[in-house]
Amino acid sequence: MSAEEQMDLPFPALTPAQRLHLDVFGYVVIEDTLTTQECGVLIEALQRLKHDLIEAGRPSSRTDEEETKVRGAGLADSRPAHHDFMRDIEQADPAITAYITHPRMVGMAAEIIGGEVRMVESNAHINSRAPDWEALDADAHRFPFHRGTDVPFGSHSRHGLYHCNFVKTLTNLTDLGPDDGGTVVIAGSHKMDLPPEQLIECAYQDRSLIHQVVAPAGSTLLFVEPLIHATGRLICERERVIIITGYGPAQFPYWGDGELTEEFKAQIPPNQHLLFHGRQNWNRRTLERQDLMTPADSRRFELGEWNKRD
Repeated sequence: MSAEEQMDLPFPALTPAQRLHLDVFGYVVIEDTLTTQECGVLIEALQRLKHDLIEAGRPSSRTDEEETKVRGAGLADSRPAHHDFMRDIEQADPAITAYITHPRMVGMAAEIIGGEVRMVESNAHINSRAPDWEALDADAHRFPFHRGTDVPFGSHSRHGLYHCNFVKTLTNLTDLGPDDGGTVVIAGSHKMDLPPEQLIECAYQDRSLIHQVVAPAGSTLLFVEPLIHATGRLICERERVIIITGYGPAQFPYWGDGELTEEFKAQIPPNQHLLFHGRQNWNRRTLERQDLMTPADSRRFELGEWNKRD
């Protein structure tokens, strides 16, 4: 691939301490990846998309009738709820596309994957506390724990460092305090090739194994999908707004339910072709961190205009 077809990405994208945290626990929270203004731009875009989806009759993201969706996006659950899970949002708004193509997000994912990446899914959540939250027993609450890929298929080690073929960047656009429903994870479960139900039961027996994300707006939770994780319990009056991109190796397929329009595809610059279209072969082009102590590329990248990136 020629240099002019590659995005300018930070490498390594993580500091040694951040990389070690991810290797040990399966996740790391990176603060200040987006500015307050950039968070506001994305919140506005997501609220507008949510409004338009409701006005369109809450189309399902899984329908084959693309014309019923809103700018390619749909909802995971078409029933009215306090939790709106919007899927396949990559072409729904230029600000959202700018997040998906953000060099810091792509660079962090590429470091953990260990080479070229493509976007495999995109979604966002806007949720508030459940209407019956007061009637539910907090001590008996069970999180909807799950993992996105299993340990032996999703993981490998090179140069003494952990790598994964399915990585997500989850950025909270609103502050996450202890009561704001931040993501919860079973720390270290990304390396445990055991039945998930056993790991989950052990975590409930020792809740110190369950880590909850508490972070200011504009922070990104970078995590690997063999890590068992779930949405936290939201009991405050604030609304939670998060945006997520899933990345995989360039040869992986896109596994959302959306279809890029011809108009959108015409806007994709050459240096982002791989990110949106991938490559149809199994010749994995690696770029792997070889030393934990290599300093991070600390350049600041803006949300910016997605199709005008270097």
